[in-house]
Amino acid sequence: MENSKKHILVVDDDNRIRDLLKEYLSENNYIISTSEDAINAKIKLAQFKFDLIVLDIMMPGQNGYELTKEIKKSSKVPIIFLTAKGEVENRIKGLELGADDYIGKPFEPKELLLRIKNIINKSNKIDLNVKHFVGNAKIDLDKMSINFGEKNKKINSSEKKVLIEMLANPGKTYSRNEIGKISGISQERSIDVMITRLRQKIEANPKNPKYLQTIRGSGYVLWIE
Repeated sequence: MENSKKHILVVDDDNRIRDLLKEYLSENNYIISTSEDAINAKIKLAQFKFDLIVLDIMMPGQNGYELTKEIKKSSKVPIIFLTAKGEVENRIKGLELGADDYIGKPFEPKELLLRIKNIINKSNKIDLNVKHFVGNAKIDLDKMSINFGEKNKKINSSEKKVLIEMLANPGKTYSRNEIGKISGISQERSIDVMITRLRQKIEANPKNPKYLQTIRGSGYVLWIE
């Protein structure tokens, strides 16, 4: 499984819609799990971490509204509602419960794909005003500094760009070429030096890194506990 792939849960009692979306979204590089009702969906939610849920409103047993209300008590996972066309009040109710978007049936899979991409891109954006922790290192992207114990170290603009990207996608492996494009650094040796500097600022043992690791033959990855 590629680390960059996003995992989506499709919940709908119509097996034709589940099969269609599983095939279409899988072809577009997403990992897809499906559930026919809220009971099975909650089992899947307990087993896996999802990046987004596509959820039908009208299902036998617990409906989409009730399931959303339950999910939002403990999770911020984005939700897109599937609604019957023209149910304006239902759509408003869904948004009030915390759904991020809705699409009316029947719908074009491509339109749903665009809405999924839009929401995932938004959720991947890092808030520069919030402090981020990698182990015991406290990263302040706004002030461009990293506090580790009693030491406070500054980061430059290239390091900041890389941290913004990696913090938004923990567990994703970035090649040197990708890091070069993100940071604006072209030489591979300079990229390696920058990663070494970042390790010295966030790792307790930079020579044996726990968080900012090298994936041999692939690049670098940032893990967050």
